[in-house]
Amino acid sequence: MFDIGFLELVLIAVLALLILGPERLPHAARTAGKWVGKAKRMASNLTEEVDRQLKAEELRERIKDAGDDIKVEEVEKTVREALDKAEEFKHMVNKNASVEQLDTASAAQKTPPASAIDSTTQPSIAKNS
Repeated sequence: MFDIGFLELVLIAVLALLILGPERLPHAARTAGKWVGKAKRMASNLTEEVDRQLKAEELRERIKDAGDDIKVEEVEKTVREALDKAEEFKHMVNKNASVEQLDTASAAQKTPPASAIDSTTQPSIAKNS
């Protein structure tokens, strides 16, 4: 970023020592170091965010291109047709279930009622209890 050589750093250190004095120079150097560290972190975060946004945009472009290649409209049409067929089969299954329920109900009506069971089995049940 800045092209500062060793000679420039020595000159800045000597001037800081003369201006601030030996008592305040360590505190000023520490504060300047913190500022430089914060600036570096901010610059690093900014670069990372820009890189992240560029990668996200590149991914969006890839997805868009892939969507154009597979023709999303055709996929949607195929899925809709499959769902329509499923609905037809659902109605057929419901009709078959209704017929089976009717068959079961008519079979239940043909079985003799419990009072028509052989009277000889009832006393044996009573003896067991």
